[in-house]
Amino acid sequence: MSIFAYIGRRLLLILPQIVGIVLVSFMLVKTIPGDPAVLMLGPTANPESLAALRKEMGLNESIPMQFWIYLKNLSKGDLGTSWQTTRPVLEDLLTRFPATLELVSFGLLTAILIGLPLGLVSAFRPRSWLARVADFYSLATGSLPDFWLALVLIYVFYTLLGVAPAPLGRLDMAILPPTQITGFYTLDSLFAGDWEAFKASVSHLVLPVLALGLINAGPIFKMTQSTVERMLQSDFSRYEMLCGMPHGLVLRHALRNSLPSILTIISVLYGFLIGGAVLIEIVFSWGGAGQYAVQGVLNSDLYPVLGFVLFSAIFSLFVYLIVDLIYFAIDPRLSH
Repeated sequence: MSIFAYIGRRLLLILPQIVGIVLVSFMLVKTIPGDPAVLMLGPTANPESLAALRKEMGLNESIPMQFWIYLKNLSKGDLGTSWQTTRPVLEDLLTRFPATLELVSFGLLTAILIGLPLGLVSAFRPRSWLARVADFYSLATGSLPDFWLALVLIYVFYTLLGVAPAPLGRLDMAILPPTQITGFYTLDSLFAGDWEAFKASVSHLVLPVLALGLINAGPIFKMTQSTVERMLQSDFSRYEMLCGMPHGLVLRHALRNSLPSILTIISVLYGFLIGGAVLIEIVFSWGGAGQYAVQGVLNSDLYPVLGFVLFSAIFSLFVYLIVDLIYFAIDPRLSH
């Protein structure tokens, strides 16, 4: 099977998945209590104005008809308009989604840098003191919510020590954001040569990224430990050791054969963090897409919620497609 045929087969499944996700999200969003028309016009609005607005927004139609109208608008690239910001949801998400991606990307990278080495060491030397510490760490992170750890980090490093910036966004208030290229302040400030903005963006990233990385390193550690340990106990690894091959090379071969399982948990975590980092965004006033969606839920502003779910779904499906291509590259059996 050629790689293009493989990609084509995977792409055929994406559209039905997106439609299904939008349908379920639309039905769930419609269960949120509150009348958007009343919230938009205020409690003192007269019945005629409320009825006219409901008709304009299609709220007087049946749920299936409302969904059909939303799908038709969606096919034209119209995700609706947020009554809170009075802007198209597409524009809001294009502005805010890079902030969320920057946060979760660096958070996941931190989790990989912590979880992968710990998993390798624990698998290769399961009786060492480092393996016991790693096991305790994995159990501890599995029982701690990330927003609680974020609050602890803020208290220690901002309130007590004063070495971290205030948890009020992505930059200091006195620093202008760099010209948007990728939407990642760290990268954009590097491209622009704005070292002041770069240092500020990195300093604001440290605590939220550390909170996400420390908590989400646990699943990567456990998956790496279990799969690599199983590979080291397999016949081919035992044979390599009997042949006197260096331990580092044996471990590298075991890691290569464990990569599909490790990549799977990393891709699942990446998709999960897009929505799972919402509380971190709120704690640090990050201004990302997750915080935008939460405000939509609290104010019965439905289109931002649906837009965020759609963006997250497309991003997650794209990540899974990339992982499938990596599988295709590292596992020759998929090409037959």
